[in-house]
Order: sequence, then structure tokens, then C-alpha cells
Amino acid sequence: MINIKEKSLNFRQIEWWVVTFLFLIVVLVNILNIGSTQFKFQDERLIEYFAKVIIPLTFFIVFYLVHMRLLPGYQKTRKLFVLIAYSIPLVAVSYLIITLFSIGAEITGSPFTPYYFKTVGIYIGYLVWVFLLKQVFYPPKMSDYKLYNGLRLGSILFFLVLFMEQMSMLLPRSMGAIIAILLVGSVFVVLFNYLLIYRKRKRGKNRQANFFNIILVVVPSGMFIIGATAEQQPILLLIGIGIALLIQLVLIPLSNFAFNRYFGIKKQIDTLTHQVDLGSANLSFLKSQINPHFLFNALNTLYGSALIENAEKTSDGIQKLGDMMRFMLHENQLDKIPLKRELEYLQNYLDLQMLRFKNEENLDVDIQINTDPCEGKIAPMMLIPFVENAFKHGISTKNKSWIKINLRCLNGSIHLDVVNSIHPPKALQDPKDESGIGLDNVRKRLAVLYPAKHELNIVANDSEHFVHFSLQLD
Repeated sequence: MINIKEKSLNFRQIEWWVVTFLFLIVVLVNILNIGSTQFKFQDERLIEYFAKVIIPLTFFIVFYLVHMRLLPGYQKTRKLFVLIAYSIPLVAVSYLIITLFSIGAEITGSPFTPYYFKTVGIYIGYLVWVFLLKQVFYPPKMSDYKLYNGLRLGSILFFLVLFMEQMSMLLPRSMGAIIAILLVGSVFVVLFNYLLIYRKRKRGKNRQANFFNIILVVVPSGMFIIGATAEQQPILLLIGIGIALLIQLVLIPLSNFAFNRYFGIKKQIDTLTHQVDLGSANLSFLKSQINPHFLFNALNTLYGSALIENAEKTSDGIQKLGDMMRFMLHENQLDKIPLKRELEYLQNYLDLQMLRFKNEENLDVDIQINTDPCEGKIAPMMLIPFVENAFKHGISTKNKSWIKINLRCLNGSIHLDVVNSIHPPKALQDPKDESGIGLDNVRKRLAVLYPAKHELNIVANDSEHFVHFSLQLD
């Protein structure tokens, strides 16, 4: 369910459908008016009938080309020259068509067709107003999108009413005002239904939804019914009943159908996106489970230890390496594993690395791991990437290096802080030689597996890299 506080609505599509509906009504009203009027082909008013259909269609085509094609293209490419190059001939041709029909139908007596420029001015004014709204009310300038979305929706209605005032000369008497009222009323009903009826029904608050449904039907129709009683005008009674039927039998069911279709499609898209993200993360995860570079160095270290000392440390190292490989081949395939096994894997990794670098004079390693209260389950390989990244990028055989690791469990959550020195990368380093599953892949897995249940902050400067990671355990 969309929350208007959390994101901006797709206003370009809203504007497109509202304007399309508006022009459709204008054209249909004029066509029906032509059909209800008897005229001959030689009738001098024939040009007037054609003008009242062609002029709004011309405005509509120009709106589509500018609002749905040229402006989105400019926002992507930022090529102002292309926008101007297409806009000038489009305005010129549309102005010529509208002016010729306006003069021929005696809608205007001036060759300058002032209502054309007023209509263009209304559109430009709307674009400027939207720009100002974004500058003042668009997050992060405001805490959420609620105010911006509300003002933007209100602005659409306001400028459409101004536009309908310009179109009134193309419609039968009083029809422009009626269409404007119907349009504003319909939009209000749809918004009222979504905010106070539809969403409450989806949340199981049927009593509140029914209450607001009654208000939506009774208040506008009741005003006409009261007027009919006071003024003794039966037509007002019929209008009130018609409004009630229109709201309850047409607008609410149609808007509910549109909401269900939209949110159904959105749910499918979200589900597919979730599956794709999870599949992509798991694929990268499986491709890089075993780091051959690390295993090669570990085996070389064990081989060197076997040559210069008794087999005790060597056998211990081989056992730890075997435990790690078994973890990768078996438990690594599971969705969740006991946290204890993840910590054992991490400890084995640290023991092997310390065996490798124990004689490095320039390296200072401080490891503090408190696992006493650690219980629960965790997705495999969530902790090791940060530690592995520190050993990969934090050690130099020539310069002073340091790695500090602090791991602790608190109240059903685990917290890991890793600080390491940074050294310039080797000139001949293979760019494909990535460490573990990679920090980018960890971010993707966290977003999919632990949304709103983790915190990851990574800060780096010229000499030091800091990671703070916390996770709520299952």
C-alpha cells in the first residue's frame, strides 16, 4: 500500500490521465452537441462545429508532445537546444491551426487569438509553480512527502479550473463550469475514497470505512435534497439522488477497481524485484564463497610451519581450514544457521590469519570477541566480509598497519566494529581479485534479508577504514 508520506506520487501520469479525461469530455460534449443540431452541409455554422472539435484536439496533441515527450526527454539529456528546436515549430503550427479555426468560426475576432497565449501561459505557470513547490516542500527540505503531494494534487485541480475557463468559449453555455465542477468533485471523491475508505477496509477497519462512506454519499447529495425541500424544486431532489447514485454505484466501484489493479500489479512487481535481488545476491554469493587466493596462502603458511616446527600447530591449522571448507560446502547453502556456527567460522578465519601474519613486525592486531550472550540464527557469511576486507586492505609488509576488531552481543542483536589501516593498492593487483562476497553484495543481501533490522555504517579517510555493523538476530 502506498503511503503518501513515504514517496512522491507519479504526478506526470496523474496529469496525463486527468488532462486526457478533461479533453475527452470537451470533445464528446461538442460532438454530441453537433449531433443534436440539425444543419445542412452548406450551413454557415459548419466551420464552428468543426472548430470546437479540432481546437481542443490540437491543444491535446500539443500537451502530449510537450508534457509526455519533450520535457521527459530534456530531463534525461539536459539538452536545452533540442527542447527549443522542437518546441518552436510545434507552437507555431498549433497556433496557426487554432487561429485559423477560431477566426473562421468567429470564436475570436483578433488574429492574435489571445486565449491561445492565455492557455500556454497557464501551462507555463503550472510548470513554474511545480518547480517552486519542489524547491520548498520536497524532502529532505520537509520531513516527508505528505505536504508536497497534497499541494501538488491541489495545484493540478486549480490550474485545470483556470484552463476550463479558457475552454468555456468552445463549449455550450455553462457546460465549462459544469465540467470543472464534475472534474473537481470526481477527484475529491476518488481521493476521499482512497484515504478514508479503501485503505481502512484493507486494514480491516470496516466500521470506520462504512462511516466515511456514508458521509461521502450523504453530505453532497443531502445539500441538494435540502435545497429541493426549501426551494420547492423537484429537479434539485433528482440531482441529489443522482449524485448519491453516481458516487456509490460508479465513482467508488471504479476507483476501487483501479486501486486493486494498481496495487496488485505493484505487488507482483515488488515480489519479482525481491526474487531477482535475492537471486542475484545469492548467485554472487555462491560464485565467491571460496576465495582460492586465501586458501593458497593458508596452505603455503601451513606448509612452511610444517618444515620449521613440530606438526602440532600445522595439524591445528589444517583442522581449522577443514572446518571452514565444510562450512562453505554445507551450512553455507542454508538460509539461516545458528549464530554459534557463524562465529566459529569467523574465529577459524582469524586464527589462520594470525598464524599467517604472526611474525609481521609492522602489524598491530587487536581482537576482542565477546560471545557469551550470543544466541539465535543468522544468514551465513554476514560477518566475515568485513573482517576479510580488513585483512585484505589493511596490511602492508613495509608500512605500519593495524586491525582492530570488536564483536559483542546485546539484547538479541550482534554488533561488529572493524577498524583497519589503508594502504595504496598494488599496481599489478588483479581487479578481479575480490575479497569474500564483497561489501556491495553484503548490502544487497542485508536489504533483502534484513530490511529495517540492520545498521551498516562505513567511513573511510586516507589512512583508516571504519565499519560499524549491527543486526537484530532471528
